[in-house]
Amino acid sequence: MAEETKVFGMAAESGRWIFVIAGMIMNFCLGAIYAYSVVRVPLETYYKSLNVGVTATNMLYPFIVFLLVFAITMPLAGPYIGKLGPKKVAMIGGVLTGLGWFLASTVADPTMLAIMYGIVGGLGVGIAYGVPIQVSSRWFPDKRGLAVGLTVLGFGFSAALIAPISDFLVKNYGGITNTFRIFGVAFLIILVALSMLMAFPPAGWVPRGWKPPEPKAGAAPKADFMREEMVKTPAFIGLWICYTIGTLAGLMAIGVSKPVGLEIAASAGMDKIAAGALMTGLVIPFAACNGFGRPIFGTLTDKLTPRNTALLSFVLIILASLLVYMSPANVTIYTLSFAILWGCLGGWLAIAPTATATYFGIKDNARNYGLVFTAYGAGAVIGSLLAGQVKDIFGAYTNVFPIVAVLALVGIVVAFVLLKPPVKKTA
Repeated sequence: MAEETKVFGMAAESGRWIFVIAGMIMNFCLGAIYAYSVVRVPLETYYKSLNVGVTATNMLYPFIVFLLVFAITMPLAGPYIGKLGPKKVAMIGGVLTGLGWFLASTVADPTMLAIMYGIVGGLGVGIAYGVPIQVSSRWFPDKRGLAVGLTVLGFGFSAALIAPISDFLVKNYGGITNTFRIFGVAFLIILVALSMLMAFPPAGWVPRGWKPPEPKAGAAPKADFMREEMVKTPAFIGLWICYTIGTLAGLMAIGVSKPVGLEIAASAGMDKIAAGALMTGLVIPFAACNGFGRPIFGTLTDKLTPRNTALLSFVLIILASLLVYMSPANVTIYTLSFAILWGCLGGWLAIAPTATATYFGIKDNARNYGLVFTAYGAGAVIGSLLAGQVKDIFGAYTNVFPIVAVLALVGIVVAFVLLKPPVKKTA
């Protein structure tokens, strides 16, 4: 089978990389939500010019709703990737994603933005996001972590490109509303075009010359778990909890990067205008860390096992959290710490899908990872609310980081105890 399979006219072992490249570009479009903190500024100015009441809280609603709908839609869309095929599902998601961005240009207050942008756009991303992951997972049984990590790299790196592009469009092409229209049309065209490339390998296909590795002494034999079987295993519980904690830390960092940076810059005596420009500029390297964290942690997951890579990520989160808390007037420490937190978020978006396929097999992987991915939504909501409550009660965002460090310590314990290959019970 492997010798006969061609991909885009090439031997499958070479042609399959096109799926990774296409998936990376698709995720670049889908991940534009991570640039919300940048487009939020001209949005606030626009709404205020219409005499619409704007607060810090209601401007966060579109971001939270988008990520929550995204996370809820993932497990619901998962089964249809196999039933309808990856091409059709990706196309539906692409149309809704582009439509969500376009509709954002038609509303005049944060509540309607949460509905049009958050719900419609979140649905689109939730439907399309799992497709390139599933395609890469099936074409790369030999390098699954690397392939998945590269595929989702675009999602994390998106903000690094969308942020400066949006600034340019706002200044030169009709303001924020026209910017949303341009992004909407562009995303729809790109996603629909790339969805036409999405396809699974023939049943039973494996790379030429590759054989599944023999299980190590004492390791559980490989088996495929259906979703109903997966949820009964300790490994699923452990993975869901660890994924929640890992994304909680990272999404919270994304949501408060600029205000935390401004707090620290003010304590360091930095000029307010210079500090604002610096914190906006740091979105680019932070997003790069988020993007490249995915293939790096994906490769580590292949080499070190999901549990050991999870443990490493939690150690890094603890280190970054304590550093930023203990250095409230050091911009350099802030930059290093937030680069680590953004990178670890990207890492978990490679660790979790790779761990799901490794522990529970490929047969029901779309539904399995869809359910595991609900942890991302939990992390988004908990992290955002936690940061806001700490700011309101204690007066500074930096006070949230000891709590994050404690949660990461809990993650270490959970990973050590529960993240182990499950044994499938036979009748």
